[in-house]
Amino acid sequence: MNNTTRIAASVGRLILGSDSAPVSLTQASLLLLRVVLGTVMIHNGLDKLADIPGFAEAYVEAIGLPFPIFFSYVAAITETVASPLMILGLLTRPAALGLFGTMVVANYHHILIGGFSIPSIELSSIYAVSFAFFAVYGGGKYAIDTLIANALGKFLNGDVASNATESVPVVTSK
Repeated sequence: MNNTTRIAASVGRLILGSDSAPVSLTQASLLLLRVVLGTVMIHNGLDKLADIPGFAEAYVEAIGLPFPIFFSYVAAITETVASPLMILGLLTRPAALGLFGTMVVANYHHILIGGFSIPSIELSSIYAVSFAFFAVYGGGKYAIDTLIANALGKFLNGDVASNATESVPVVTSK
């Protein structure tokens, strides 16, 4: 195979292959997605906190949930606490799961009020799927969760190794 054929094959795999991107580039893309999602969701949570009664009336009561003020605070606090966690990649899965829940309710609201209209459910659906991805996948390589997991793994492996050597009796011959 000549060099031109190899280059063409490499370019073809890069363009057509779904897993051909370098791991560092893929992980950097996940970091970027986490940061953007978290940043825009902070705005949503702060807007809710700025007018809890208005949000409760316009959104929570409109879909028939009980205790609208309580659930408005739950949504607002979830979005303002979980969003920075997503940005940092700290407790990513639980944060993403909470944000996914708020987006499922938002989708329900849009469908109930506006019908199954793509323009009304488009953004909350994209958010919901993105948060579902992070709830399943985790924060990725460039997340505080990964640093903690690696440090914990090293600690446990080191601790297990030292305990194993201490518990093995040393036999000496005379």
